[in-house]
Amino acid sequence: MGLDDKDKSNKSEVSGETMPKTPPNEENVDEQSGGMSRQMSENSISVTEDEEDDEDRKIELGPQYTLKEQFEKDKDDESLRRWKEQLLGSVDFESVGESLEPEVKILSLAIKTPGRPDIVLSVPENGRPKGSWFTLKEGSRYSLQFSFQVRNNIVSGLKYTNTVWKTGLKVDSTKMMLGTFSPQAEPYTQELPEDTTPSGFFARGSYSAKSKFVDDDNKCYLEINYTFDIGKEWLQTEV
Repeated sequence: MGLDDKDKSNKSEVSGETMPKTPPNEENVDEQSGGMSRQMSENSISVTEDEEDDEDRKIELGPQYTLKEQFEKDKDDESLRRWKEQLLGSVDFESVGESLEPEVKILSLAIKTPGRPDIVLSVPENGRPKGSWFTLKEGSRYSLQFSFQVRNNIVSGLKYTNTVWKTGLKVDSTKMMLGTFSPQAEPYTQELPEDTTPSGFFARGSYSAKSKFVDDDNKCYLEINYTFDIGKEWLQTEV
């Protein structure tokens, strides 16, 4: 989940495909109205090396409005009204209520490897899986897929961050921008760009890691502290 045997020092941004499972009539929205979009484009996911711990950084956002207030605002602006209808057209306003805060729930996590069954990871309530959460074979290609649901309000700038340590030293730190999502009944599904586990004697062993899902307001929707292993072979129980 973020480990790579390649040199990331020169990699500032990588694009990957996203897989939002949204109704087929939804289209991308341009950036003239804040960049909110229900269907992610190929450039929606960017990967950057997290050189500093920016957990304390907080983007100053404008005043919050409920979803109904956002829809009613600026009714006289025809282009903005059409944009809002495109973004929020299928939202059931009776079900979203009057909450200012969006609710994001991570429903599932899975590690996908070509030619192998997916490793489905249970999402622990306390954010701390017991024991080693999973094992990956050295030098293997993999990608992380997850599904999540958005309720109550629009979530802006949802990000996935992952930091990995080995024997107390930070060996990998990644931040991926997922995008902005409006509430809907159907879950969104995202698959992150494919990565490769390191290989060799020094790469094998146990790692500790922390994964987080946060938004532009630095609100954390899920934090998972876990350990995992990289071995010579796949575990028989994961075949």
